[in-house]
Amino acid sequence: MKFYIISLCLVLCTLISTGANAQKNNIVSRYFNKLVNDTSDVSQPQFLVYPTLAYSPETSWEIGLSSLYVYYAKNDTANRLSEINGFSFLTLENQYGIWFDHALYSHESKWFSLGRIRYQSFPLLYHGIGPTSPENYLALVDARQLQVKERILRRARPNLYMGIEIDYQRLGSVRFNTDSEAPLAMPTGSEGSSNLGFGMGIIYDNRHNILNVREGLFSELAFIRYNRLWTSDYTFAAITSDTRIYKTIHKNNVLAAQLLGQFNIGNVPFNQLALMGGESMMRGYYLGRFRDKNQLAAQVEYRFLPLPLSFSNRIGAAVFASTGTVFPDLNSLNARHLQVAGGGGLRYLLFPKKDIFTRLDVAFTKEGSGFYIFIGESF
Repeated sequence: MKFYIISLCLVLCTLISTGANAQKNNIVSRYFNKLVNDTSDVSQPQFLVYPTLAYSPETSWEIGLSSLYVYYAKNDTANRLSEINGFSFLTLENQYGIWFDHALYSHESKWFSLGRIRYQSFPLLYHGIGPTSPENYLALVDARQLQVKERILRRARPNLYMGIEIDYQRLGSVRFNTDSEAPLAMPTGSEGSSNLGFGMGIIYDNRHNILNVREGLFSELAFIRYNRLWTSDYTFAAITSDTRIYKTIHKNNVLAAQLLGQFNIGNVPFNQLALMGGESMMRGYYLGRFRDKNQLAAQVEYRFLPLPLSFSNRIGAAVFASTGTVFPDLNSLNARHLQVAGGGGLRYLLFPKKDIFTRLDVAFTKEGSGFYIFIGESF
C-alpha cells in the first residue's frame, strides 16, 4: 500500500491562498500565485507541474513529478474540456516509470480519443487468483511493464461515438520473489508475455468537463481480441462495460455512481486478468489485490464542491463507498465474496474558471487503508 506523504502542489497552494509571506520576485511563489489566483482567460490552455513524495513497503521512498495540461479545442469553451495527465517516478530501490493518460475532444466533439501509455519497472504484489486469495501476498513480482491503449472514436449521433480500440501490453524481465519454502503455483504468463489486441467500442458521453462532471452520463461497451495470428503470445478476448451517472444536487453538490464489468474469455495471462483495486474503483485495495477472469464492481460518491464555508469557497469534500468481486465464471459468482470499501476526502479548487479540483482521499477496507492524491475526481 502506498502512502503519499506530501504533495507540494497542495501545500504551496494552501500557503499562498491563506496569505503566506512569500517574496513577490520568487519564481516558485509567482508560479503558484498565478496558479491559485487563476488569472488566465477561461478559454486558454493551462499547464501544471508539481512534485510528489510517497512511501510504500515494496518500493521504499518514491520521488515523482506530475503534470496536467487542459485545453478547449480552438480555445472555444463550447467544446468539451480535453486533458493530458503525466506522471513519472523514481524510487530508492532503482524502480522507475512514466505514465501518460489522455481524453481529447476535437472541435465540436466530432472525434474523441481516449487512451494511455504506461511504462514502469516496478514490483507487483501477487496474492494469487480468485475471490478468496489470501490477504498476505504470495510473491513480490519484479517486472518491466509496457501498455499502450488507444480508442479513436467518431461521433455517429449526438453524444454517441463508435470506433476502433487497440491495446498492446508487454510484461518482461519477470521474477517471482517469495519467502515461503512451499512451491508456488505459477500463473499463466509468469515468464512474461507480449499481447496485441484489436477491437471495437461504442461510447455514449455527454460530459462537458471530464475532470469534474456535475451532470451527465458516460457509458462504454468495448470488445478486444488478442490472437497469436497478430503476434500475441496468448489468444483471448476481453469485454468491458463501464457506466457512470452524475447528478447535481442543491447546486454545488454532486451524486456520482459507477457500475463496472470486466469479462475475459480464453487463456489470459495473470497481468491481464481483471484487477480489482487502485485509485479509481475499490479505493483502499491495492491494484490487483484480487484478480480473476471476471470482475463486477460498483461505487457511489457524494461530492460537496465546494463546502459551504464562510472562510473559503475553494475547499470541498467527498464521501464514497464501493463493493465488488472477481470470479472465474458466472457459475462461481457469489455474493458472499463481495468486498466492501469506503472513505472520504478533501477537495481543493485548483482551477476555479475551469472547475477543476485536486483530491486527497483516504479509503478503508477490512484489510487496511489507502491514501490517494490526484487532480480530478476518481471517476
